[in-house]
Amino acid sequence: MNERISSPWIPTWIPASGHALRHAGIHFDAIRIKGELGERVATDLVLCTDFDAGPIVREFTGERYMYFLLPAQTASGFRWPPGVRALTRGDGAQAYVGVPALSGQTWPLGWRSVPSERVLFVAEELLAEVVGRVSRPCPLVPPKP
Repeated sequence: MNERISSPWIPTWIPASGHALRHAGIHFDAIRIKGELGERVATDLVLCTDFDAGPIVREFTGERYMYFLLPAQTASGFRWPPGVRALTRGDGAQAYVGVPALSGQTWPLGWRSVPSERVLFVAEELLAEVVGRVSRPCPLVPPKP
């Protein structure tokens, strides 16, 4: 008899296979950052957490967004810089985030950092600090005209 053995900590919002849309603000909030800035934020966050940053979903097509998944109802508690968008529930807004399975075929989505039993979500205060630091222009480089 082949029974599927699963870890009890795997959140119900992670699909068993493929990928699925999840309503932001119910199981989690998300911070969406586009392209190179999203990649830089993800890299810094992963490095400063010793590779245990919590769930970060990446898109491999289109705008190549990164989605940093936070505990539900926490994203709107911060001021995010231009180009960084909080996806949550409220003010009549509805947003959906694609969530890949932990393994198997999940294209065009994938995990930049997977959730773990110890770190189910990205720490919102740490993310806000990293976003603020990474999104500031470098003082040694003159601004573009």
